[in-house]
Amino acid sequence: MFSQQQLVSILSSLPDPAFILTRSGRYAAVFGGKDLRHYHDGSALVGRSMFEVLKEEKAQWFADEIEKALESGVLHIVEYELSGSDVKGAGDGPSHSIWFEGRIQALSFQVEGEAAVVWVASNITDKNDVQKKLRQLSETDALTGLYNRRKLMETLDHQLAIFERERSQTSVLVFDLDNFKRLNDEMGHHAGDAALVEIARLCRQHLRQSDVIARFGGDEFVVVMPGTHRGDALEIAEMLRARVPVILRENVRYESTISGGVSEFGGPDRFSSDVLKRADEGLYLSKRAGRNRISAL
Repeated sequence: MFSQQQLVSILSSLPDPAFILTRSGRYAAVFGGKDLRHYHDGSALVGRSMFEVLKEEKAQWFADEIEKALESGVLHIVEYELSGSDVKGAGDGPSHSIWFEGRIQALSFQVEGEAAVVWVASNITDKNDVQKKLRQLSETDALTGLYNRRKLMETLDHQLAIFERERSQTSVLVFDLDNFKRLNDEMGHHAGDAALVEIARLCRQHLRQSDVIARFGGDEFVVVMPGTHRGDALEIAEMLRARVPVILRENVRYESTISGGVSEFGGPDRFSSDVLKRADEGLYLSKRAGRNRISAL
């Protein structure tokens, strides 16, 4: 149906690059990759070894995936990232990280005396970026940019599993703004929103990278502190309690405080929500005791 020249032309016109790679990691041939918006010209790779082109750790990863495809004999699919730091030679690699889907199939014949595969590399960076943005939207509170209730509960489930397996302690702080309704009534909802945004900013600035901060709803915030015992969490909570009135006074022109409750995972906890309920009970204990305080349970 097609001449050999036509078949080569068809392969060379493929939008995604297809690499013929031997078991030892040599680039025997490169076809396609004509979509220059997403790919560099790979023709210079022919005849070279992956171990000449890539840093050893990355080259070994490719070699391992080739071996898996050869051993299985079926289509092997992987996702991987390439950046300039993965490539030997300054300026030879991409200027930013690029994500690929690799579809690897063992060939039924040898190439240059070796078993070989065809590796089709599809640039999926744009797709991954869209998925990342959608995931962020599904996990993030629109007003404050903090995590939302859904992400919070996932985090608590994860931390409970770690606690059950390793007995590594996690503490939880629940707090809200005292007299938040009065703020909205006196200054309007825009001022209430501004107060919540300021509290979120304060938490991001002063809490640790390992801490997970979420807006639970309304003016209620939750901080999950992995690797932290209740006493240490109480100190962190008191730091926030001292700083919140200052930033509200300076940036919202309103006098207010926070009340909160702190708890940690314990032996009887069967569900991740158990520690959250205890911390919430501590919050209401603080409210009943006159507000502007943190209670540990």
